[in-house]
Amino acid sequence: MQCPACGVEVVPGGVFCHQCGQRLDGEISEFPQDSRPADHPATSPAEMLEQAAASGRQAPDDQPEEEIWRGGYSSKAMIGGWVIAALVSLALLAGGILWAKTGWWWLAVLLAMLLPWLYFFSILCYRRMSVRYRLTTQRFVHEHGILRRVNDRIEVLDMDDITTEQGFLERLVGVGTIRILSSDRSHPDLALPGIENVKVVAERFDNARRNERRRRGLHIEQI
Repeated sequence: MQCPACGVEVVPGGVFCHQCGQRLDGEISEFPQDSRPADHPATSPAEMLEQAAASGRQAPDDQPEEEIWRGGYSSKAMIGGWVIAALVSLALLAGGILWAKTGWWWLAVLLAMLLPWLYFFSILCYRRMSVRYRLTTQRFVHEHGILRRVNDRIEVLDMDDITTEQGFLERLVGVGTIRILSSDRSHPDLALPGIENVKVVAERFDNARRNERRRRGLHIEQI
């Protein structure tokens, strides 16, 4: 097989001539070798082959970043605190019935019953206001703090393992903790407590990690 432009012998099935860069699939180059304008810079065959290869693929960083999940601390994660507050209140009420003699005693009992509820409610408010989570196809962003806000990022590509942890009461309401093991220097072992639908969210983390590694052409471990 010969190149129609320069006549050199080429490999059968080739796309470009290795001598002059002429296309061999029937299409005509923009500037054939004998009619290229003098002010047009010459393009080597290697450069033309590289341009053709680049036009057929998209660089990994050119892909848009899409949000997969957004969340925070769930109020359901405080179920253990609510149970403790209820037990303390029942114990104080029983003690008030047995030993309270005057109205002042009952007022003290009622105040004591209210304290554990206020305590756990304040913890819930703090956790709800102080943490924000956002997962995209390329990174995980976690914010924490109220007066001093800290914003950290972990590349999805750097995540090595995703696990979930749930107590007995947490399993009843479908909440738990997601633990992320990664090569990130700031947070190599990051725990995200109070995640609602924890198994579904953990699956999204793991899928994002695997998809990003496949897109980058990295090794995916066998299950």
